[in-house]
Amino acid sequence: MFTSFTGSARPRRQVNLSGRNTNPFATTPGSRQTNPSQLSQNALAHAQQERVLRQQERARPPAATRIQRTWRGHRGREEARGRWRREWDEVEARDQGQNTALVDGLPSKLQFSSSQVPYESEAACLGQLRLLIQFASPQSHDDVLRLHLFASRYLSSLQSLPSAFPADVWIYPLLRLAKISIATLKQNKAVPLSPSIINELLSLLSALSAVIPKQISSYSQSYYQALAEISSDTKSQSSGQDFDQRPLEMAILDLLQPITSRTITAYEGFISEFLVTPNLSTLDASLDRIAANVNYKLLASAMNDLLRVQQGHNLLNLKSRDELLWLLAYFIYFRYVAYGRGHPASKAPDALYVNAVSTLISHLADDIGGRIDMSAESRSTNAGGTIISQSSMLPLPDFVRDKILTLVDQENVSGLLAHLEVVPTLVDEASSTPSQASAQASALASYALTLLRSFPRRADEIRMWLYLGSTSRNSSETGKPEDRLPAIKYFYEAARRTNVYSLIRGDPNQAVGLLRSDSAKQHSKKAVSQVAESTAQQWRVILLFLELYTFVLKVMDDEEFLSGSSPSNFTQTWTRQSALPLEQVQDLTVFLKNLGFSMYWNASDIAGIEPSETKNTIADYFSGNIGPTSESQQDALSIKPDTIVIAGVPGMTMTYMKGMITGLLRMVYERDSRRKFLPQDHWLMTKLSEMDRFISAVVAEEEHKHKIQESYDAEEDEAQNAIDEEEFGDGYTNNLVGTQRTQQVRNIERLKIQQRKTSRRKYLESVTPRLEILQNMPFFIPFSTRVQIFREFVTLDQLRRRGTADADTWRFAMMNSSSNNIGRHRAKVRRESIFDDAFEQFYELGEGLKEPIQIRFVDKFDTVEEGIDGGGVTKEFLTSVTNEAFSPKNDLNLFIENDQHLLYPNPSAIDERKDFLAQAGLKDGSAEWISRVRDLLRRYEFLGRIIGKCLYEGILVDIHFAGFFLLKWALTGGSGSATKESSYRANINDLRDLDEGLYQGLLQLKNYPGNVEDFSLNFAVTDTISQHSKDSTQPNQRTITRELRPSGSEISVTNENRLVYISYVARHRLQIQPHQQTSAFLRGLGTIISPSWLSMFNQTELQTLVGGDSSEIDVSDLRHNTLYGGLYTIGDDNEEHPSVKLFWQAVQSFSDVDRRKLLKFVTSTPRAPLLGFAQLNPRFSIRDSGHDQTRLPSTSTCVNLLKLPVYTSVETLRDRLLYSINAGAGFNLS
Repeated sequence: MFTSFTGSARPRRQVNLSGRNTNPFATTPGSRQTNPSQLSQNALAHAQQERVLRQQERARPPAATRIQRTWRGHRGREEARGRWRREWDEVEARDQGQNTALVDGLPSKLQFSSSQVPYESEAACLGQLRLLIQFASPQSHDDVLRLHLFASRYLSSLQSLPSAFPADVWIYPLLRLAKISIATLKQNKAVPLSPSIINELLSLLSALSAVIPKQISSYSQSYYQALAEISSDTKSQSSGQDFDQRPLEMAILDLLQPITSRTITAYEGFISEFLVTPNLSTLDASLDRIAANVNYKLLASAMNDLLRVQQGHNLLNLKSRDELLWLLAYFIYFRYVAYGRGHPASKAPDALYVNAVSTLISHLADDIGGRIDMSAESRSTNAGGTIISQSSMLPLPDFVRDKILTLVDQENVSGLLAHLEVVPTLVDEASSTPSQASAQASALASYALTLLRSFPRRADEIRMWLYLGSTSRNSSETGKPEDRLPAIKYFYEAARRTNVYSLIRGDPNQAVGLLRSDSAKQHSKKAVSQVAESTAQQWRVILLFLELYTFVLKVMDDEEFLSGSSPSNFTQTWTRQSALPLEQVQDLTVFLKNLGFSMYWNASDIAGIEPSETKNTIADYFSGNIGPTSESQQDALSIKPDTIVIAGVPGMTMTYMKGMITGLLRMVYERDSRRKFLPQDHWLMTKLSEMDRFISAVVAEEEHKHKIQESYDAEEDEAQNAIDEEEFGDGYTNNLVGTQRTQQVRNIERLKIQQRKTSRRKYLESVTPRLEILQNMPFFIPFSTRVQIFREFVTLDQLRRRGTADADTWRFAMMNSSSNNIGRHRAKVRRESIFDDAFEQFYELGEGLKEPIQIRFVDKFDTVEEGIDGGGVTKEFLTSVTNEAFSPKNDLNLFIENDQHLLYPNPSAIDERKDFLAQAGLKDGSAEWISRVRDLLRRYEFLGRIIGKCLYEGILVDIHFAGFFLLKWALTGGSGSATKESSYRANINDLRDLDEGLYQGLLQLKNYPGNVEDFSLNFAVTDTISQHSKDSTQPNQRTITRELRPSGSEISVTNENRLVYISYVARHRLQIQPHQQTSAFLRGLGTIISPSWLSMFNQTELQTLVGGDSSEIDVSDLRHNTLYGGLYTIGDDNEEHPSVKLFWQAVQSFSDVDRRKLLKFVTSTPRAPLLGFAQLNPRFSIRDSGHDQTRLPSTSTCVNLLKLPVYTSVETLRDRLLYSINAGAGFNLS
């Protein structure tokens, strides 16, 4: 019996995981189971193996021969070196009179001699040198001692015979000696050397640099690399002894002092190897002496050569970012030492300095921006150490930080233009050297742009300092005020003369190729580096001008802006001198329009993605023939725009540039809207006859966008809910050991959701270019067309939400539905408290306020007023709510008026509410306190919804808002990439709508010719708060001081920073102080009207949307769109009633003022609808009200109904009608 028997006769299953055939007979030739293909493969493998064995056999004898030859050569060389060492040692022992007995390879007393005698002759020295360079090895300790001995004797020989050894036969041996010495110093870390040996070798290198400077300069990189290592290890390698820094200092400088054909090479080695060493500042006084004795101009020239692009040999590619930070700091320090603070050149950085610093800052912008503002505590922990590679979160060392901060100094920035001498090339058309001026302007622009990107927190100050700078109109600086050319004009001239500006101004399609990134050009294999660099230089000049002009427009009032065409003189304010002539502004807007249009429409082309269908002409664009980008390109589009860098400037991405172009265009357009200075239709980029197809295309894009949005929202909500459910299910494990992996996975999922949102936003921009242009640069399209698009959007939204645009159909459907939620849209409102009742009953409705509502008015006895709400009572309700809520005379105090009776949110409403709560005894931060403050904000939000409801239903209200407040409506919906950049920018001109007195005061401060410090102002403002008391009818007032910037109360306002102070004051008054109230209102408004729809209009157009057209009343249009009832109903003969004819005859004779009074008498607003009276909701109507000739006409404004008695004479009708519209004859609800 088998011992392995398990009780089952069934054979075991054989499992073979190796893939090999275990049958020993399977591959036997001749076997019936042999696979012919497998047999052929085995034969091939066997043949290949045999071939390899034969090749190895053939290669073995030659390999053995080479090994033997190499070994014999090595042994022979070692024997020869041994003989040369013995010969060298014997000569040295004989010269010093020592015993020739050897101890450890050296004469017994040779290595301990403290002073050495010079060589007897030049031949003796040369002979010993030739022997030494044949055998000396830096790895041998004995050879290092021999090198030390020879260095001592050689230096003694030079001192005794200073003019000796001049022949050419010395050049090669001395160069070899220098190389051996450099290699020995490099071995200091591996084989520590004593301070005496280090000092001797450094002295030797100093002497050799003076004897053969040209030859050693060729090896300057190794030379200074060794010196950098020695300087870094002086303390650690000195074994507690004091290290003499003078030999090191002399070795550093002696190679830089001689002027030869290779001096620049020596400086390049000094820069690339020595000036990248961390913490050279520990050399104390030696660093000062080195900086003082270095030729700064040669240093700057070598620096620029190293930073110039050279196929991988660029210094930026060879050194780490930490090393480059130290290099930047040292370079700034060396220039400061070279010129000193009082030197004239220190106030005007030279071109070489600007080029080098701007290149380095551009490359290091992320490190500087992220690490320079770290806390002092974190800096102190690293102050004495070096920056660790890849540790971008560590703070900058103090030395690096202090030197870099000197770049953002007013004197340095404002003086950038002072050194320019070739200014006529930018002013005089006859100049023959435009390239030199263009290069200078590009260098300055690159430097300034990198400062702006690297120091974002001080960007406004940098812009102001640049704006205050000037250059000379003449090639020789006379210093006369009349010769100063403002920086803004200098850079405009430089920008205008670039090829980029000319091409884009002539054709917007040219912007595609000029904006394509270098990577995109490389993909197309058409890039030429010189052309690309020239284009980048031109872009830098243009971009800096746009940055400066944006800043200037913030602080320039309209009078100064419009004075640009007048002759300027040096007695005018600097702001007025900086104003561009209006013809140049017009030319600039053409360039900006073309550039902005192309950036939005051709985003995929600029990113290097070829769409499936592309039509680049403006006519094709406005005709609506261009199809949207394929959805398959979404991922590429989501990344490209953010990674494309314009002009090689960090942070100057396509996204940032879009916002800057959009914002600047809007700022100029707003000025043109306030005071017209550009030709009619200047902003339009198409003809009105093409707008019919454009409207349908835009509506289709809006519908497509909504569908995409819905699909993405559903996916994102599902993913987010899954994450939330997981966290809720095991949320208690978040802090337990072992859950880190789970938390990381959830964080990654959240990041993916955020990336998908970004991807969706980018994709939507690509598939909806018409919407992008409408929302960011709407003035390209006629206003009437935009109003039609707005109404189409509303209709589309109604169909999407209700399934119908008819209110009665929706009500009927809701009444017959299972949910029957129509009760939420009904309200009973008391006339004496309309706003409070409306707020209580409709606030929770939220977005549901878009649907039709039904209102029943009741009196104080809760008796319902008669009437059927077919739309008229809703209109009466909305107009009544707005009249009560926006009235500055009510107790709500939500909105206040300016001097022109224009409304804006009460900026102190929150502070007043908090004061009231404090007087009531509520504790700050308590639940009730927070609830009461939030209640105020909810009322602002509800008011926004009411205005949105009026816009949504097309109901006009007689409310007039301040321009700066309406401007915030228009700038909240900038879509996609330009949302933040094109949002509201506070400026001094908007302050005029807020506070005329403050506006005039800031103008006087800006233009004050004396020292503004006489006013004792600081960067703090005082807010006035009204306190209402029960015991007093007049409110008390108290003040709150708020700082405009950190420690602002300690910073005085000076002539240099007053423009920044003015911009900060404007920002505080217009943005910061009313921020919560404005945000709540806009949030409510955006609930009903999409912010992207509002962004299609400017502030004037939005006021027209709210209150109607302010142009002259068109009587014929009103007559054509009037409905008649009662006796006045038009019969089959299509003839009007005689009294109706008399009415229109009387109205035709009215002045426009009386026509507006009539319109307000009937409709409650004095303005006509935007698209004519056909859009009036409800329509203008007339019906009879008896035959009494003494009776006055009356109205039902809720349904826009005029009740006109049957007058028989035009005189009677005219008199009675004028009396009624001027006396406000009573309201009568039907």
